Amino acid sequence: MPEARPQARPRRPGHPIFWGWLLGALLIVIVDQITKRYFDTHFAYAERMKVLPVFDFTLLYNPGAAFSFLADGRGWQRWLFTVIALGAVGLILHLLRRHPRQLLFCSSLMAILGGAVGNLIDRMQHGHVVDFLLFHWQGWFFPAFNIADVAITCGAILLILDEILRMRRERRKTADSIH
Repeated sequence: MPEARPQARPRRPGHPIFWGWLLGALLIVIVDQITKRYFDTHFAYAERMKVLPVFDFTLLYNPGAAFSFLADGRGWQRWLFTVIALGAVGLILHLLRRHPRQLLFCSSLMAILGGAVGNLIDRMQHGHVVDFLLFHWQGWFFPAFNIADVAITCGAILLILDEILRMRRERRKTADSIH
């Protein structure tokens, strides 16, 4: 957990490293929004363009969350996911400010932040998230996704890796102190 990181020193929000993490997240948001805008304006809904035998570009709208969770709601889920995203953004900003020098930890948070903000913009503007990447195999389709989803997924993987490495360091430190 982040609070168990003794090397972390609280930093002012104006610290240059903190702003670097925010700039990285902003770049993710920009790439995400440009790609979504492109597909939303150049494709008809559900239109598909084959790129590889297992990958297509398509235009789909997801009013739900990951894997279309709660997509069949009556609109209330838009506000639920908006509140969750805003809470996540607040927490991530706090953690980035407190731990700006932890490269892997902050890289994961930066990616999650950029993805969360990218999808939050969609929810606020359209009431749904614009998806356009579609993998499939012999009639099986992975749920369509977008650049923000890729960033969130990569960020989550990095966060898990950071925690595994932190636990290993703590075990090694404990073993060294016993011997």
